[in-house]
Amino acid sequence: MHCREFRTALSARLDGEEPPPDVSGPVLDAHLLGCVECRGWGERARRLKLLTAGLG
Repeated sequence: MHCREFRTALSARLDGEEPPPDVSGPVLDAHLLGCVECRGWGERARRLKLLTAGLG
């Protein structure tokens, strides 16, 4: 599995949506522990979500 699939799952998690069926929560968490790039992507996505939440 590639980071792209994990980032899709992380995006779903941040949006409160169901993750893709092949990426369970524990699998995503394990990937994030070992992948600095996806952790950084997730942090940037989380901050962007917080910043844009006040615009609507």
